[in-house]
Amino acid sequence: MQAGETPPCDETVSLTFRDRHRRRLLMKSSRGREFLLDLAKAQALADGDVLALDDGSFLRVVALDEAVIDITADDPDTLIRIAWHLGNRHLPTVVSAARLRIAEDHVIEEMVQGLGGQTERLLAPFQPEGGAYSHAHDTHDG
Repeated sequence: MQAGETPPCDETVSLTFRDRHRRRLLMKSSRGREFLLDLAKAQALADGDVLALDDGSFLRVVALDEAVIDITADDPDTLIRIAWHLGNRHLPTVVSAARLRIAEDHVIEEMVQGLGGQTERLLAPFQPEGGAYSHAHDTHDG
C-alpha cells in the first residue's frame, strides 16, 4: 500500500461525537467484533478515519446520527454574533457560511432564538471544529 492510500475496510465502527474523542473505550464493530481502543492520549476520531487493529485488519470510523440543532439567521451579522456566543461558552460547533450546528441543548436553543437565530432540531452526524490550538481532528472538548 502506498503512503496516503486508504486501506480496504470491510468493517466499520459507528460512534457519537463524544465516543469519537476518547483515549480508551471498548468498541463493537459492524460485524459484532469487540475490541479495545487504547491510545496513549485522547484523540478525536473523525468520520472516515481508519483504525488499524492488532490483527492487521482495518475499521472505518462512521459518525452516528445524533440529536443536534442547526442554527441559521436572516443575515450574516446575526449568525456571526450567535457563533461568538457559542464560542464564548466553549460549545463544540460545526461552522459553515450558511449555518451552525451544535449538540441538542434546549437552554442554548432558547438563547439562540433570543439572539435572532432560527433553530431546527434533527438527527445528523456531529463533527465540530477542532480547537484553535489543536492538531488535525483534535477538539477542545475532552
